[in-house]
Amino acid sequence: MWAYWQSVPAHWREIPARYRLEGGECQDCGYRMIPREDICPKCGSRNVKPINLPRKGNVVNYTVIWNAPRGYEYYTPYVIAIIELEDGTRLTAQLTDVEPSDVKEGMEVEMVLRKTRVSGESGLIAYSYKFRPLIK
Repeated sequence: MWAYWQSVPAHWREIPARYRLEGGECQDCGYRMIPREDICPKCGSRNVKPINLPRKGNVVNYTVIWNAPRGYEYYTPYVIAIIELEDGTRLTAQLTDVEPSDVKEGMEVEMVLRKTRVSGESGLIAYSYKFRPLIK
């Protein structure tokens, strides 16, 4: 089955959001979002500009995935968390470089890039953001 992430053009279109944590900011109401939308979900304005979001934040809530979807069994258990960035923007992301038992609400985290999938033996390698405990 051919998926959107196997498409080279789709991969290149997603690079700003995946590699630079690029989101959007409504120029009318100030609402920040990731991914960037063409229309602000808060006020309906079409005046949304791309912005680079902060790379640090805190874990708001999380869950541990023990029974992963096909193709991700090797990675279990892994943690998916709601992260609130320093500017208040919230996103869902996988935590890395941490044992699930060590994750706590309020834990400080920072964005890192990690390989997320390989499309076939000689196919496209996709990287994306994940978050790890903040190294001080």
